[in-house]
Amino acid sequence: MSQQNASSSQVGGHHYCHLAIQPVEYIHRNNIGFCEGSVIKYVTRWRNKGQLEDLRKARHFLDLLIEMETPEE
Repeated sequence: MSQQNASSSQVGGHHYCHLAIQPVEYIHRNNIGFCEGSVIKYVTRWRNKGQLEDLRKARHFLDLLIEMETPEE
């Protein structure tokens, strides 16, 4: 029985299969944080999966990041 490695498969759809590099691979290799990585993931897939909902999710993570990075007065 041969086992497929995790990076060559996708669970729950095919919205990343056409890409030259998986968002998770790009995010990991560049040591990108959670919020930034989520923005990349949702913006990358919005046309092929969640459409406007994914753009709203990306905006939510941007808003979270701005909020967390804004110094309290």
